[in-house]
Order: sequence, then structure tokens, then C-alpha cells
Amino acid sequence: MNRNAPLSPRPVREVSHRVQSASQLRAHGVTAAQTAAQCLPGGPWQQLLPGVYLLHPEPPTNDDRVRGALLYAGRPPAGVRRTVPAPSGAGYGEAMVTGLAALALYGFASAPPMIALHRIDVLVPRTRRLRSTRFVQVTRSADLPRPQRRLGVPLAPAERAVADAVATLTDGPTVRRILTEAVRGGHCEPSAVVRELNAAGLLGRAHVGDAVDALLVESRAAAEGRLYEMVRTHGLPQPLWNVELSLPGGGSLGGVDAFWPEQAVALELGSRSPREEHVVFAAEREHLERLGVTVVRVAPKQLRESAAQLSVVLRTAMMAAEDREPAAYLAVLPR
Repeated sequence: MNRNAPLSPRPVREVSHRVQSASQLRAHGVTAAQTAAQCLPGGPWQQLLPGVYLLHPEPPTNDDRVRGALLYAGRPPAGVRRTVPAPSGAGYGEAMVTGLAALALYGFASAPPMIALHRIDVLVPRTRRLRSTRFVQVTRSADLPRPQRRLGVPLAPAERAVADAVATLTDGPTVRRILTEAVRGGHCEPSAVVRELNAAGLLGRAHVGDAVDALLVESRAAAEGRLYEMVRTHGLPQPLWNVELSLPGGGSLGGVDAFWPEQAVALELGSRSPREEHVVFAAEREHLERLGVTVVRVAPKQLRESAAQLSVVLRTAMMAAEDREPAAYLAVLPR
């Protein structure tokens, strides 16, 4: 009798996934000894990662590697054992794919295809004590975002995945292509990308800062074009475009992208620079509104997806001007 012959895989006949964690196998009645026997040379199984097994002898597919990475990163902490099988597609805990692997799964043409990636970045809570191993790079975060799911795979939101990908890149043109596709492809707003890059401390890198500046210039030009089109298409009065408001005796009140002086309505299009904090806009808005100016802030996404709604908001603000006290006199200069 061959003592090294692998045991029959019959105990896991009801398992649908080809990749299973040790805890999932135990929940299906497969002991550690049986798992080890199945993984002997020439056996039908193989170990993909610590505590994660391929239930076939062929090289792992992209799907196998992604699921394996999530099972490794999402396995219960030491001392916690499952007593019942995890639901189909579960077993990942709070882990999610991020970085270039997530961008590939989102369908980014600017990211290398999954088959070409030598690592899969996985985001986990800061409290997890996991080491990066083989093709899995573990990134810990004190504030995990809510994942997006693609075909059952939890992915970090696109803007976080972009930031985590950019953190690994030193090539400026590649960074610029990824940032451009993130916005042009409708995956995320420029402000969300900048916020994540800033939180990761990446804006100080010259090649990242240059790519962000180019992205915002392009994104702003596209948004301004949509704004002009909205005013024309929905028959709004022509505003004064791109002006600086100030008090007659001096003292700047800030710039706005469109201003209807007769109705005292101003429109501000997103943020004006990658380093600008929202508190700056809030202070300018508060000052203008104390002077009787209604300020409407517009995100590029609103212009792209709900221009008709936005035109109603602006028209309503203009109509409401008839019932308000006249606004203070303001000096208007080209910006």
C-alpha cells in the first residue's frame, strides 16, 4: 500500500469554489491531515498561500489568485474558528482588493492586466496582524472605506484604489494616464482623487503633483464646457463668466465661475486647486451670503449627470431674488 497516496477529495464534493481556506475546509469536514495529504507531490491539490489551498493541480488562474489573496487577508484572527461553512463568496472578512489589481478589475485600460501583475494589494483593518507573502501585499488602514463589488469581488472604491496604485508608481506618464482614465471614465470625481492622494501624502511627489495639476486643468475645462452648454440648452440668462468679486473699497470676496448680478446669484464649480481646502470655499460663501448673494456650488458630476436638475436649482435661486432684500453693491472684475 502506498502510504503517500493522496486521500480521496470526496469530503469536499459540495464545495463550489476551487480555492478554499483551511477554516472553510475544516467546516466541510476536511481535517488538516487530509488537506496535507491532498497537497503531497503529485496530489490533486496544492497550497497557494499560507492557509489557502487550490483544489486542483493546474497553475492558478487570475480568479484563483484574487480569491486566494482575499481568503488569506480575510481569514479569522488567530484563535477564531468557523463552526459552519461560510456562505458562497464569503470568507473575505473586511479585506478588499486595492491598487493596480483593483484598477485592472475595474477595467482600467491604463493598468496592467491581471495576468501581468506580480502582486495583488489587499486592504485590511489596521488591527490585523498579517504579513505580506508571495504575491499578496497587505496594506493596513485605520479607516477602511466601504468596498465596491465586481462579480462578487470586494474592491476598494476607485479613488482609493487609484491612490494606492499611484503610491507604487514612479513613472509620471503612467500616473497621468491612470488619473485621466479615472476621471474620464466616470470612475470618480477629480476632487475625490485629490483627497485620497493628499491623505496618502502623495501630492508632494513631483511626478504626482504634475499629473494632478494636468488632470484638474483638463477636468475643469471639460466641466466649464458642460456649464456653458447647460446655460445655453436650458435657456438661462447669460452670466458674467469667471469673475472676481470684491467690496467697492477693496477686499476680495473670492472668484466665482458664473455670476448673475441682477439676481445676485453666483456659481462655483468644484475646487480651484489641488491643495485648496473646502473650508476656504465655506468662508467665502458665508461672506458672500451675508452680503445677500446666493452661492451655488456645483460638482462636475452634477453637470455630467443631472444638468437639467441643476438648471432648475439655478432658476429657482434667481426667482427667489425677487423676494429678498437687495444685495450689497459689489465690484466685479475679470478673473
